[in-house]
Amino acid sequence: MALTMNDVDRFEASRSRLEAIAYRLLGSASEAEDAVQETFLRWQAADVDHIEVPEAWLTKVLTNLCLNQLTSARARRETYVGQWLPEPLLAGDPMLGPADTAEQRESVSYAVLALLERLSPNERAVYVLREAFDYPHREIAEILGITEAASQQFFHRAKEHIAHGKARTEIDEAAARRIVDEFLAAATSGRTEPLVRLLTQDAIAIGDGGGKVPARAKAFEGALAVAKFMRGLFKPSKAKRALAGGSPGIYATTANGGPAIVAVVDGRVVGVMCLEVTAEGIAAFRNQVNPDKLERVTRRWAAADHGEPLLNAF
Repeated sequence: MALTMNDVDRFEASRSRLEAIAYRLLGSASEAEDAVQETFLRWQAADVDHIEVPEAWLTKVLTNLCLNQLTSARARRETYVGQWLPEPLLAGDPMLGPADTAEQRESVSYAVLALLERLSPNERAVYVLREAFDYPHREIAEILGITEAASQQFFHRAKEHIAHGKARTEIDEAAARRIVDEFLAAATSGRTEPLVRLLTQDAIAIGDGGGKVPARAKAFEGALAVAKFMRGLFKPSKAKRALAGGSPGIYATTANGGPAIVAVVDGRVVGVMCLEVTAEGIAAFRNQVNPDKLERVTRRWAAADHGEPLLNAF
């Protein structure tokens, strides 16, 4: 049976929520879009007149599609070249979903998305549905085909895993800009000491090039190692300019609710570095340079005016 315009409108009313759920579950905007499109195809093939609560039906279909995707993704990531990091999203992207509470904002932070990779698919699904979208365990159990007690147990385990990650300090855009400014001044000073002072003792730096852009397979660990890496990263060279396709403009922004540095060449985003900030200093740099994971960021970047870059790197 063909969908009526009303049926299509009912689906579209849920699209942004479905995309936000899928992004948190998969850590990938492009995969989230594909999962939502597949959910629409399932909606199109269903007898929608007999679906009493469309929102619940769509959420169940989408979540189970994502669970299947997560299971196969684990196998794919075992052969992924180098480190795997989530796809970053810039401030204002509707796929970031609800941000009314600290829990909702935390659940989509880049640090937490990276930690979610360590969870089982069920733990991840329960955590996302409960923490970010406030679904009761009764509904989560129905969506996942498990008991309510099992849902509570998955949530408890997921919370424990996330709690073992570094505590994140909530900051606004102005604070994010100050942090990035201070970091860039230190990184371009040519000296290691100013950088070390900004970092936590156990700071890390991780890059994801997906085998398409050079990125170190193993993370840099410790303030001194990270500081030396950052000093070298911002040191100009012809090789870096050739690799990036020009001299990138460096901008301060927020991505996934935290401070970030965006590198842009001729309107194309070539890198997003997300900073994890704690009360003790910058605890982590997660640098996404895989071009496949920067397409949505580039589209959204091109749609807004960002003024002049803070500096031109390399």
